[in-house]
Amino acid sequence: MQTKTLSLTRILLLCGAIAGPLFILTVLIQDYTRPAFNPRLQPLSLLSLGEWGWVQIVNFVLAGVLNLLYAGGLWRRLHPGRAGTWGPLLIGAYGLGLISVGVFRTDPANGFPPGVIAPTHPSWHGALHALGGLFIFVVLAAALAVFVRLFLARKERWWAFYCLASAVLILLFFFGGINNTALMARFLRLATLFGLMAASVIAIKLLCAKAAPLSNRVR
Repeated sequence: MQTKTLSLTRILLLCGAIAGPLFILTVLIQDYTRPAFNPRLQPLSLLSLGEWGWVQIVNFVLAGVLNLLYAGGLWRRLHPGRAGTWGPLLIGAYGLGLISVGVFRTDPANGFPPGVIAPTHPSWHGALHALGGLFIFVVLAAALAVFVRLFLARKERWWAFYCLASAVLILLFFFGGINNTALMARFLRLATLFGLMAASVIAIKLLCAKAAPLSNRVR
């Protein structure tokens, strides 16, 4: 029974490990295959629009589902120790946010999709998409802050520094991007890159580490 439990936990953590790389790879493929899409000028959320928009919608939703499963793995690995409650809850919220931005698509902008006129005012689903994006990056930064405490408690200071640096960069790029139209696409892409990869790298770290006995977990 214990072996089966450990195996399930590892499978759930593996979902988190592959979520970030799979999402980024799918975006990169679309960067070079979607006609008229310019990743330097157009935010990646615009990939959800047009004839092949379903690919990016699936990409958002799949990343969200994988992170929800990852949250379950975090709960099984860390609970009730340090980061064992807020870590899984925040990663789960992050997963739900990714699903929401997939379901509620952004509005056309910056000439994409080609031939579609951008609305003068955000649509209801475009507004929900923007709020979902804000929610994602703030919640993910908060989750990384929780992992900073975890790694400091384990005296793994370099891992704590990595989580802290990633959280700071996510917020700097996200808020810097939404306030600068010239840099928006690039900054939001960097925030996405640092955020998704940080969540996946932590999953890989936990996969490689041996699970501590419940009685020995730091509280």
